[in-house]
Amino acid sequence: MEWAKAHFFVALEGFEMPAVERSGLLKKITELGERAAEGTGIEIADIQLKGAGKSRLLRVYIDAPGGVTLGHCETISERLGKLLDEDDPIPDSGYTLEVSSLGAERALSKPRDFERVVGQKVALTLNEAVNGQMRVEGTLVSFTDETLQLEAAGGGRMEIPLSRVQKAKLKLDW
Repeated sequence: MEWAKAHFFVALEGFEMPAVERSGLLKKITELGERAAEGTGIEIADIQLKGAGKSRLLRVYIDAPGGVTLGHCETISERLGKLLDEDDPIPDSGYTLEVSSLGAERALSKPRDFERVVGQKVALTLNEAVNGQMRVEGTLVSFTDETLQLEAAGGGRMEIPLSRVQKAKLKLDW
């Protein structure tokens, strides 16, 4: 199989393996992804496994300083494809590997996501109001001790505990 070429796919929802087996498989694939990324400056940001049997889709999201290029996707696709062929961790071995960036206005959920976008604009939906607001946009000034320091779009700084963030995404200026 040539991993650098684009693949068309249909993701079948509802075909799931037991949770314990699935988490072990995702852990193994994540380890292989980290090995594939070693020395490249590319980060494995997220891994998803959908579908079952020969319709299984393995989606790997990557990130890199300065943004993700097609070359980054090809590198990880080729390296990870070889490691997956050698190790063969996916049952029934029928799957499509897809490697892509997180996207321009990507969702932010893990602490490392926030650390990665310090200095950039973010949009937050809160599960509890801060300064009377449930939705906030602004520049993320810092992220320390599970707290976001935000320069709000309307002016003024806000401290928002990560525990109050229901949804967050990177916000681009167009």
